Amino acid sequence: MSYVEVPGAKVPIRMWTDPATVEDSAMRQLQNVATLPWIKGLAVMPDVHYGKGATVGSVIAMRGAVCPAAVGVDIGCGMSAVKTSLTANDLPGDLSRLRSKIEQAIPVGRGMHEDPVGPGRFHGMATAGWDDFWGRFEGVAEAVKFREGRALKQMGTLGAGNHFAEVCVDMSDSVWLMLHSGSRNIGKELADHHIGVAQKLSHNQGLVDRDLAVFIADTPQMAAYRNDLFWAQEYAKYNRAIMMALFKDVVRKEFKKAKPTFEQEISCHHNYVSEERYEGMDLLVTRKGAIRAGSGDYGIIPGSMGTGSYIVKGLGNEASFNSASHGAGRRMSRGAAKRRFSTKDLEEQTRGVECRKDSGVVDEIPGAYKPIEQVIDQQRDLVQVVAKLKQVVCVKG
Repeated sequence: MSYVEVPGAKVPIRMWTDPATVEDSAMRQLQNVATLPWIKGLAVMPDVHYGKGATVGSVIAMRGAVCPAAVGVDIGCGMSAVKTSLTANDLPGDLSRLRSKIEQAIPVGRGMHEDPVGPGRFHGMATAGWDDFWGRFEGVAEAVKFREGRALKQMGTLGAGNHFAEVCVDMSDSVWLMLHSGSRNIGKELADHHIGVAQKLSHNQGLVDRDLAVFIADTPQMAAYRNDLFWAQEYAKYNRAIMMALFKDVVRKEFKKAKPTFEQEISCHHNYVSEERYEGMDLLVTRKGAIRAGSGDYGIIPGSMGTGSYIVKGLGNEASFNSASHGAGRRMSRGAAKRRFSTKDLEEQTRGVECRKDSGVVDEIPGAYKPIEQVIDQQRDLVQVVAKLKQVVCVKG
C-alpha cells in the first residue's frame, strides 16, 4: 500500500497500486474526493481508472454524507458464481449450442422478458420477501415510477456493456457458472434522478467537481436517496439470482444425463453503499468498482472475456475498509479500444472461448483491460485466492 498526501485534503489517499501508473484524470478525481468536507477515508484498488465524478476502483468512507455519483449509475452492479458437479470432460467439443441456449434464456442488451419472471417460477427458490420488495416500489421517486413495467420485465436480464454470463473451468477441471449484472435501467433512472437533485442543493455549489455533489444526513433528500438506493441494490441482487436460476435451468437441460448439482452461490455487489463502523465512527462506505472483503467474505474478481477470473476470500484489512478490487479494470476507454483493435485482434485474444467475435464487442477485448494476474498480486493483503477460473463460454450483453 502507498500513501499519497494531497495539499488541502482531509485524508491521505491509500493506494493498492503504484501511484505513478494511475492516469492523470483519475488521480485528479481521487484528489478531489480527498478534499470533500465529509470524507473520513479513501482507499484505491489496483483496478482504479477514470469514472464519472469518482474513479472506478475507489472506496469512499464519509460521515453523515453520501455521493450518488460515487456509487455510479448501475446501482448494485455485481457478480454471482456457483460451482457445479460437472467437470471439463462433461463439456462438448462444440460449445456454440450451449452459448445459444444461454442467450435464448437470458435476454441481453436492451432485451427483456415477454412476461415478468419471479422466484416462484423456479423449484426450491425462496419467494419470501418478493411481494414486499415490489410493494416498496411505491415508495421510490415519483419521477421514475412510470418505469415499473419495464423494471418488471427486465428482472432476470443481462444488460449491455461489460455485463456477461460465462461457463468457466477451474484448475481442478470443475465447471462453474458466473455472471455480472446490476439494477438495469431502473437503477440508472434512479441514479440519474438523485444525482440531478444533489447537484442543485446549496451546500454543493462550491465543490471542485459538481459530480461530487452529496446528500447530507437528516435531510429529506438523503432519506429519499437512501430509500431508492437500497431498493435498487436489492433489485440488482434479485436480478442476478433469477438470471442464475435461468442459467442453471439451461445447464440441467443440456446436461440431463450428468444430472448436474450446484453448490451454494457466491454473490457480491461492487457498486453500492453500506453502513459500516470504523475507528468508533458510523460511516457510509461507498464501493464504486470494489467488493467487500471482510474476514472470510467470499468474493469474485473477474478478468476480461479472454483471460479468466478469481474466486477470493477476504482477509479483513481495515486499511482498505475491508475491500478489494472488482475486476481487472480498464486501461483504455471504449473509444480508444475500438480505434486500436480490430475483430482480428479480438479473435486472436479470445481464442478457445466460445463468444461473440464481432465489431460490437471489440471495446471489451482483453487488451483494453489491465492484466488480472497483476491486479490480484497487488492485493495479496486484501484477499486470498480460493480458485482460478478460465471461461470457455462467454455471453456478452
